[in-house]
Order: sequence, then C-alpha cells, then structure tokens
Amino acid sequence: MAEHGAHITTASVVDDQPSIFEVVAQDSLMTAVRPALQHVVKVLAESNPAHYGFFWRWFDEIFTLLDLLLQQHYLSKTSASFSENFYGLKRIVMGDTHKLQRLASAGLPKQQLWKSIMFLVLLPYLKVKLEKLVSSLREEDEYSIHPPSSRWKQFYRAFLAAYPFVNMAWEGWFLVQQLRYILGKAQHHSPLLSLAGVRLGRLTVQDIQALEQKSTEATMMQQPAKSVSEKIKSTLKKAVGGVALSLSTGLSVGVFFLQFLEWWYSSENQENIKSLTALPTPPPPVHLDYNSDSPLLPKMKTVCPLCRKTRVNDTVLATSGYVFCYRCVFNYVRSHQACPITGYPTEVQHLIKLYSPEN
Repeated sequence: MAEHGAHITTASVVDDQPSIFEVVAQDSLMTAVRPALQHVVKVLAESNPAHYGFFWRWFDEIFTLLDLLLQQHYLSKTSASFSENFYGLKRIVMGDTHKLQRLASAGLPKQQLWKSIMFLVLLPYLKVKLEKLVSSLREEDEYSIHPPSSRWKQFYRAFLAAYPFVNMAWEGWFLVQQLRYILGKAQHHSPLLSLAGVRLGRLTVQDIQALEQKSTEATMMQQPAKSVSEKIKSTLKKAVGGVALSLSTGLSVGVFFLQFLEWWYSSENQENIKSLTALPTPPPPVHLDYNSDSPLLPKMKTVCPLCRKTRVNDTVLATSGYVFCYRCVFNYVRSHQACPITGYPTEVQHLIKLYSPEN
C-alpha cells in the first residue's frame, strides 16, 4: 500500500501536465478582460462622444492590435501567452522529450509562435466579427430590411439556419477535447493547441531561474547601438517592448478588479443599485444647446432627422430618446455604432419600435 502511494506521488511530481482547473482558469482570464475593457471604453464614449467615440467604434480592432503586441511579447519571452504565464504555465513544442525541452526564456520557435498568435488573437477577432454579422442579419431578417425577392436574403437565411449547428459542433469539439483531457486520453485541453503544435506544461525551477536571470541581464546590460539603422531598430524594439510591458503590468493589476466588476455589473446587484439610487427621468442632453434653429433636428416633430421626411415605422433610440424612421436609424447605427444626434455609443439592440393605435 505504501509502495502504491509512493508511486502516485512520484508520478504527480514528474508529470508537468497542469490540471483542468488551471487550464480553464487561464482560458477564462482573457475572456474576462475583454468585456471589462469594453465597458470602460463605453463609459468614456458616453461621457464625451466627440473625443472617445472613435475608441468605441473601433474597439475590436484596437483591442486586437494591443492583444497582438501583448501575446507576441509573452510568447517570444516566456514561451506562454499572457494568461498562461500568469498561472505559471508554458507552451512546450510537441515531440520534445523531457530532457530536450527548451527553457521558457528561450521563447517559442517561429513556426509555433505565429501559429499560437493566429489562434490566440486572429481567431477570436474573426469570431467576434462573425457573431456581430449574424446578429445584424437576424435583425434584417426579422424586420424585412431587404426585399423578399432578394437573392441575398435567401443566402443569409440559409446561413442563419446553418450557423447554430456549426457553432454547436465547434463548442462540442472543445467539450469533447476537455473530457478527453480530464480522463487522461489527450495531452491538450483545446484543439487549438494541437493545431499549433504545442502543449501546456508547468514552469520548472530552471525556467523560473532563467526568466529572472534574463530580466536582470536586460536591465543591467544595455549596449549602445553603433549605426543609425541599429539605433532605429533598438528604438522600435524598446517601444514595442515598453507597450507590451505596460499592457502586461496594467492587466496584471487589473485582473484583481475583474471579479469586483463582474459582481458590480451583475443583474442582481444592478437591481439593488437601481432601488437605492432611483432618480427622476433625466433631461435631454445639455451639450446639444437644443433650440428651434438647430441644424441636427427638424422643426416638425413628425419628420425624421436623417431622411428629413415624414417618419415611417417610428423607432426610438434607448440611449438618447430621439425618434427616427426604422430603416434610416437601423442603417446608421449598424454603420456608425452611435446616435446620429448625440453621438452616444449605440447598438442595434437599443432600437425600440413605437406603436400607436393609428398604425
């Protein structure tokens, strides 16, 4: 019995494969970072649409660029993504034996590095864009924005019908892989790691010592560049490294506030906040200097501010309270993600159609 217990202890020490709880926790870290940053950008855009509206409209692209710099820095310096390094993990090239494993400070080989970047950065970006496209197409199909005889409508209806099954197969693929990982039948908890040619392992004592030594050498030994080209390369390298370092430091500190933000903006807590801070209906935006001569708003209340014609299918924006034609405001919000009058950040789901006994 004692020999069996010793065997189990030895196997757990030698095996560097992380548990399912570690890999799921590091996966959920970056998933929690994105909505937190998106909420911060939305608050800034609502406070000053003229200055910060750009960041809201192009949030996906800006976040992807910053994520690219962050992940490339960590993969090349620590052989792990930001979240994997945060939990003390590293990426090991498949086929490397325990004796031939590269130290984490050496970084990933170029082939595995760019594959990892593609699956860590590019794939989530494409998935977000695809989900927004599906949501937009569903809105168009629900309110018949396109004519019934349009071939395009027939195409995207077929696409909308197939998308849930494709998405279910994609999520099922990941679920099956995680189950195989839990049962010890697979070395990867995610199919994307297998496609990148790597697996996850824990940092060893040698890895930690090498990382600390590398950071110490980088700060103490800085050789001056000799030529102009070397100076430019050195400056660019320092700038990229500085941006990545500042991002990593900011995210490392911000991780501890993510749980608080998740609780603060939860549905249950919001109900308590609304009951405690119930206020009268706020007045219209003051910064518009609204008057009868305003070029943004028509003089007649029944005219749409966008097409300057009598409104058809009255639709109000929940973010600002102004009323437009449904077709006009739908196309505008889908293209600009903002209210055409106030500039407040707005999405398609903020459109509310108005119905009266006359129509």
